[in-house]
Amino acid sequence: MAWRDAKASKVRLLLFMASIILGIAAVVSIQLFSTNLKDNIQSQSKTLMGADFIIDSKQKPTERAQAIIDSLKPRAKEVNFVSMIAFPKNGGTKLVKVQGLEGDFPFYGKIETQPSLAADTYQTSGGALVDATLLLQFNVQPGDSIKIGEIVLPIAGALKSMPGNSAVSSSVAPPVVIPYGFIEATKLLQFGSRKEYQYFYKASDTLNLKRLEDKLETALDLENADLDTHTSTTKRLGRRYDNVGKFLNLAAFIALLLGCIGIASSVHIYIKEKLRPIAILKCMGASRLQSFLIFLIQIAGIGIIGGAIGSLIGVGLQSVFPYLLKDFLPFTLEISITAQPILIGVFLGLFMSVLFALLPLLRTWYVSPLDVLRVDEKASQEPQYIRFLVFGIILIFLFLFSLWLIKDALYALAFVLGTMLTFTMLALVALGFIKIIKRVFPKHWNFTARQSLLNLFRPNNQTVVLVVAIGLGTFLISTLYFTKDILLAKTEVGQTAQNANIIILDVQPEQREAVVETIKSKDLAVLNNIPLVTMRMQSINGRQVNDIRQDSTRQIRGWLLNHEFRTTYRDTLTASEELIAGEWHPKLAPNEPVSISISDNLAADAHLSVGDPVVFNVQGVLMETTVGSIRKVDWSQIQLNFTIVFPKGVLEEAPQFNVLTTMVPDESSSAALQQDLVSKFPNVSIIDLRQVFTLVDDILDKVSWIINFMAFFSIFTGIIVLIGSVRTSKYQRIKESVLLRTLGAKNKQILQISAFEYLFLGLLGSLVGLILALISSLCLAIFVFKEPFIPSAIPFIIFLPGITLLVLAIGLTNIQTVLRSSPLEVLRREA
Repeated sequence: MAWRDAKASKVRLLLFMASIILGIAAVVSIQLFSTNLKDNIQSQSKTLMGADFIIDSKQKPTERAQAIIDSLKPRAKEVNFVSMIAFPKNGGTKLVKVQGLEGDFPFYGKIETQPSLAADTYQTSGGALVDATLLLQFNVQPGDSIKIGEIVLPIAGALKSMPGNSAVSSSVAPPVVIPYGFIEATKLLQFGSRKEYQYFYKASDTLNLKRLEDKLETALDLENADLDTHTSTTKRLGRRYDNVGKFLNLAAFIALLLGCIGIASSVHIYIKEKLRPIAILKCMGASRLQSFLIFLIQIAGIGIIGGAIGSLIGVGLQSVFPYLLKDFLPFTLEISITAQPILIGVFLGLFMSVLFALLPLLRTWYVSPLDVLRVDEKASQEPQYIRFLVFGIILIFLFLFSLWLIKDALYALAFVLGTMLTFTMLALVALGFIKIIKRVFPKHWNFTARQSLLNLFRPNNQTVVLVVAIGLGTFLISTLYFTKDILLAKTEVGQTAQNANIIILDVQPEQREAVVETIKSKDLAVLNNIPLVTMRMQSINGRQVNDIRQDSTRQIRGWLLNHEFRTTYRDTLTASEELIAGEWHPKLAPNEPVSISISDNLAADAHLSVGDPVVFNVQGVLMETTVGSIRKVDWSQIQLNFTIVFPKGVLEEAPQFNVLTTMVPDESSSAALQQDLVSKFPNVSIIDLRQVFTLVDDILDKVSWIINFMAFFSIFTGIIVLIGSVRTSKYQRIKESVLLRTLGAKNKQILQISAFEYLFLGLLGSLVGLILALISSLCLAIFVFKEPFIPSAIPFIIFLPGITLLVLAIGLTNIQTVLRSSPLEVLRREA
């Protein structure tokens, strides 16, 4: 019976199946991708680092740290720093990451160069390996030369890839690798220079890296050094991509939920039409179980087939993800197919189809033989407790499935509650709309308009289901567009005299006046001339930092115990700062203690408040200070912000260097200024913010493309649900339209009635979805990004009219049979 009935209703059942196929495809593809990503990170962990473990220090290792380093016998070492380089061939300049390398690093993986021999010979030949993209950008080839500080080296080869370097960081500061012995000759490592010393090790098979890390971590921590093993680095990398996977999983889950809503709504209409045949079957002796199983078998079969098809599509999508994420992964993703996600897809198809169709399916259980005479809207209602029980099972399943995806009970609960809130708001809007139409029904409107409005609350209406399906899809993709615009707005730099787009770092005191003159000679203004003094905390609230480090019960955050603070001194607050506690001290008064201002995040991490004492070690000189004020700092503003600010009259004689900023009008002016500064002052570093923002825009564009790609599953699933729901209501609408034809209605009137009905539904659903997206995006802008919110016009221009017209087009196809044939022919055909 299940098979025979399914053959007679195959079109509608295929639409049920289509509702879940894309959701299953999204879940399976993401699960396979996450599995492949974790396996690749695990298998390539040593290749990613190039060594078994590394000891690194942000300064030249202390005597004690060097003793530990030497005792472990490093096989390679590196010092790296960011600096400007120049190409004598054409005068081009660029901010790069200079890596001075000695030894046979990497021990795993390899340095890929063009020509390939350059990776093996550059140390003995005394050449440089320069990022391949950088060579193309400046039209330079191997054999040409590169100027790094005070020395000029031949370019031995183009550097294509190297363990430890990521695509994103290389885009900001492309790598230039030179022999370690040339670093001192560059004369670039001066006072204030940011540098990192790294020592690479290859461990024996018997060495327990976890035990080594636990043993040396505290000793190295005291010497401002750190030990990283390939396993710990892999865990951090895995956690970073776990967040991406969680987001993609939730996006896929939303697509699956939309499909399930489509199944529930479609089965609801489908079963309602089958109530009379079920009552007849029971008159002929069919039991409750038999009538229930007929349709349960149909839905279960749809779920299994849909899950299998969705799983196959998800497997096919695996080839897309490595292409989408290649710029974010520090390795080549190797794809392998496992059976587990495919089995999960088939199981989800079966389980979720049955679960979400259970409520309408239960109506078959409660159909009585007498209903053959009196099937109506109120007949065969399941008991209230059964309905609540089914809803409870659905909510529990959603929570457990979310917990399995994101591995966090609080986030899973928040996601389920948020999803239910969105569904509830959309449903309430639809129900409220129905009540408003009933209460203020426009009786004076013409016949066709009244009929279309009546269809919105007549028996078998699809108002609530369609508004929820259309609204949720519109809500999701519109929120993604609005959020993307908020993120992009944070990176915009207005071309005004107040916005610096060139930052000049590491300017030594004896160079300061000459650099200023060089900038002014280009008819450019010096916008900021900021002194920087480096120091470390010696004691906090009377406790020595060394004692705090060894206290396992400390509440002070560990980062600031080893941090080298770059502080400044000035007499005014900047536009990105707001005083929230204490009193601002612009200048040190005679015979008064040194009163400093700290940022709110430092105050929280160090458990400091106004009046607390802090002692700093300023290049060997101890300085006692008191917290005079606490500032709220907007770190998102594009300017130099500081955690610690001293008043004037304290640090002027301390060893320091300067940061200067200016604003250039175009690319040619920027190039000319950089070439002049690098030729005169090889040690300074120049950051062109225009290039940084171009990079950020490019990254955000790629991220938003990936987000939109995942949102496609949700919106397209929503469209299929929409088609299924509207097409399922076709059979009820056909009977009504035939009756109207019999009573004398013309084709034009029937067309107008359907057109108005679906126009109202499409417009209401997409409009409510857009309004909810606006509200959620406004909350994100205010509470998360703290940015002004300017909505994108794309959802209003494309989604609002586009989805409305789509609903209208689908609805009008439903009545083509009525318009083309006579009433009697239609009734016979549908029967």
